[in-house]
This record gives sequence, structure tokens and C-alpha cells, in this order.
Amino acid sequence: MDTPPVNHDTYDDEYLRGILNGVKTIVMVGASDNWNRPSFFAMKYLQKKGYRIIPVNPRAVGTEILGEKVVGDLKDVPGPIDMVDIFRNSEAAGKITDEAIALAREKKIKVIWMQITVRNDEAAKRAEDAGLKVVMNRCPKIEYARLNGELSWNGINSQVISSKRRRI
Repeated sequence: MDTPPVNHDTYDDEYLRGILNGVKTIVMVGASDNWNRPSFFAMKYLQKKGYRIIPVNPRAVGTEILGEKVVGDLKDVPGPIDMVDIFRNSEAAGKITDEAIALAREKKIKVIWMQITVRNDEAAKRAEDAGLKVVMNRCPKIEYARLNGELSWNGINSQVISSKRRRI
């Protein structure tokens, strides 16, 4: 029996939980060594939750980010990859997804995850047709925290902190 298509506008919590519980090694394409970039925060948080995060950044090859050696491309990642986390724009996500599909069997890739604001429906379809799970326009750090009751600890979703400016 075929699995029903995933609704990429709203994800079932069990779908996200299944992914986050089923992966251990995450390759973060677009990881930054700049401590105040979102990818740095996400990488640090996920490492503290027990995931191994391998940073991919062609401009920083050979350096380290949070104790992990930076590689320039998915093909340069040593060993298997469970999930590819894309911290690039929606257009770039298409090429990265295609690279992941080409390497999926060799690297044992199971999941393509596109960060907040990153959505490429055509790439998602290609990945799903290749047997990969896909998440778009979500952050694994935020979803992990939400699914494990940690968001309120950070003032998120508590109506205390907001990204909207107050009207005066």
C-alpha cells in the first residue's frame, strides 16, 4: 500500500517526531561559524540534544564549527547521512536536493529538511519520488523544542516575546 502524500502546508506531529527520533547524523548545508547566525544556534542546540551535525560551507572548508570539521559539499561528508538540513534559499534548495537524491543510496540519506522560509515544491516532489521524506519551511530546532515542551522555556509561543514591533 502506498503512503498518502504529505501535506507540506501543515505537518502532522507524528510525522515530524518520527523524523527527529529516527535521525542521528544531520548535514547542515549553509552552516555558519558566525555565532549570531540562525544556523549556528540551530547547530549548537541540536548537538546538545545528541545529534551529530556536519557543517557544509564551501567558504569555510577545513575549519571547524562547534567542534565539527567543515566540508564543502555533500559528497565530501564522511560516512552515512540521515538528514540534509538546508539553510540556503528556495532556489538553491533545488540543486542541493538533487545532489542529495543522487547520493541517497550511497550515503543512506532518508530526509530532506528545508529551513524556515525555504520551500521548493518541485524539489520536494523529486525527493519524495526517490523515496525520501521531506519537510519544508520548518526548523528542526524549533520543532524538536515544540514537540518536547521546551518552547515556553525560551519565551516562544508564550505571548511574552514577539517579533512584531509594538505600536505606540
